[in-house]
Amino acid sequence: MSINQPKKRILSGVQPSGKLHLGNYFGAVRQHIELHHSAECFLFIADYHSLTTIHDAKTLRENTSDVALDYLALGLNPEKAIFFRQSDVPEVTELAWIFSTVTNMGLLERAVSFKEKIEKGIDASVGLFYYPILMAADILIYRSTLVPVGKDQIQHVEMTQDIAGKFNRTYANIFPIPEYKLDKESKVPGIDGQKMSKSYGNTIEIFAEGKALEKKVMSIVTDSTPVADPKDHQKCTVYTLYSLFASEEEKKQLAEKYQAGGMGYGEAKKSLLAKINTYFETARIKRKELAANPGVVEEILREGARKARAEARATIDLVRDAVGMKNY
Repeated sequence: MSINQPKKRILSGVQPSGKLHLGNYFGAVRQHIELHHSAECFLFIADYHSLTTIHDAKTLRENTSDVALDYLALGLNPEKAIFFRQSDVPEVTELAWIFSTVTNMGLLERAVSFKEKIEKGIDASVGLFYYPILMAADILIYRSTLVPVGKDQIQHVEMTQDIAGKFNRTYANIFPIPEYKLDKESKVPGIDGQKMSKSYGNTIEIFAEGKALEKKVMSIVTDSTPVADPKDHQKCTVYTLYSLFASEEEKKQLAEKYQAGGMGYGEAKKSLLAKINTYFETARIKRKELAANPGVVEEILREGARKARAEARATIDLVRDAVGMKNY
């Protein structure tokens, strides 16, 4: 028994963990949006996964809504990508349970991310330990062939490959073996110079604006080089962030100002602020329009879930038959 494998199907998930920031955008969101123009793409909001860290219903609902608004405002086209909430496709949890019965404990015990999260103080729940199996179900239930990930998620895709292979050998050749696509590395420092991360409290939110955005940008930590002296642009957080938005010519011009001296960091910060405002101007307008029409966003997610469930149902029917269970 086997299932027809799609030529190319991309799957990505994003946890609704709070306001998206520049690190999220240049590290993942932008690539997600670019990819959905080139292949069949499933993109889901991973609200089941977020339950390992979020235990407040209001927060989860608000975060989920924010992610949906952010992606749609930033250019995700629901006509080209299947965009949905993970929890709107309950078949994924059934598949995860079936996968758990063919997955050895040793595979999960080797998960580096589990150990890292425990070290950061996250509760060692069964759900957190089980996370790679649910991720495998997320990927395989839609017969995905390509999964864009950061370096920290490569192991999870490799575990998915192991789980798919074990199921196929045990029961039937149902699942394609997915490959991972490493997201482009974008160095996105926070306002303190460390990697931009919510856990460090050093983020610049994508949709921050006005005084709130200005305060964040103007608070970027710089050294104490006098205004008149030349400055090393390569070691400056302001310049690094500016480079994410600027053309090659604009980067060259600002670098020359650093090297010439006579420019204070305040001037460079104002240039960065202008770039951020210009880059996200259209997305901000669209986000406000979408936020004023929550029914439109909800309908997009429901339609995405309808399409995703049709694919998931076809897969789970084959799985149930393969393991000896009745289909409905």
